[in-house]
Amino acid sequence: MTTTATTSSPHHSALRWAFSDVLTLAKRNLIALFRTPTLVVFAIIQPIMFVLLFRYVFGGAISVKGVSYVNYLLPGILVQTVIFGSVNTAIGLAEDLHKGLIERFKALPMARMAVLGGRTVADLLRSVVVLLIITGVGVLVGFRPDGGIVPYIEACLVMLVFAYCLSWGFAFVGLAAPSAEAAQAMTFPLIFPLVFASVIFVPLYKLPWWLQGFANNQPISQATYAVRGLMLGTPHGNSVWVSLAWSIGLIALLAPLAVNRFRKAA
Repeated sequence: MTTTATTSSPHHSALRWAFSDVLTLAKRNLIALFRTPTLVVFAIIQPIMFVLLFRYVFGGAISVKGVSYVNYLLPGILVQTVIFGSVNTAIGLAEDLHKGLIERFKALPMARMAVLGGRTVADLLRSVVVLLIITGVGVLVGFRPDGGIVPYIEACLVMLVFAYCLSWGFAFVGLAAPSAEAAQAMTFPLIFPLVFASVIFVPLYKLPWWLQGFANNQPISQATYAVRGLMLGTPHGNSVWVSLAWSIGLIALLAPLAVNRFRKAA
């Protein structure tokens, strides 16, 4: 009689434990976030303020061909929301670093990638909750995602992938910053020009001619084109694939920088 024993290879076992470590630290970061409800409240209030401001204050002065301004605006606000949400990766890592937590994590028998992976995954899950809330607010003020539920989910996936890849760049900033406050200050000069020199708030043809080339081709505009087209059921060319290509390029460039900085941290 022969017996056959199946055992996991060391490689599979290492991957399983690394995945478990990432989830454990993601859970830890989410618990820490929701134990500070003011952070959650302000993370939700800011995009709501943008929605109300542009819907009822500036919306009357901005016209868009072929679509109501609220339908034009909301997909862009959602893209902006997840991008600003990824800034929390920098702030959270800077806090952990300067409180000595990352040094303690390094002393534990866990996968090295777990600290960065857990932080970025936690911030991604937080963005999912905020997206649902802002979509609900948008519906209350007149937003109608006519593309349907499946394209809406596809649009959310496109922007969440983009924001997640971008968060690895903010991970580098957080690990390089001297404090959490400095990390926050360092991120805004990087992200604000891209957000406001884009098609989030106004159509391309309303921007100055010398800005249109940059605004049309930069990654945030491409993500916005993709999300808006999917949610509204309007033509969006190859913007989905261009946005995903930007996402792959960003994580290929930024993740090694963040990992290398993490190795030198603490």
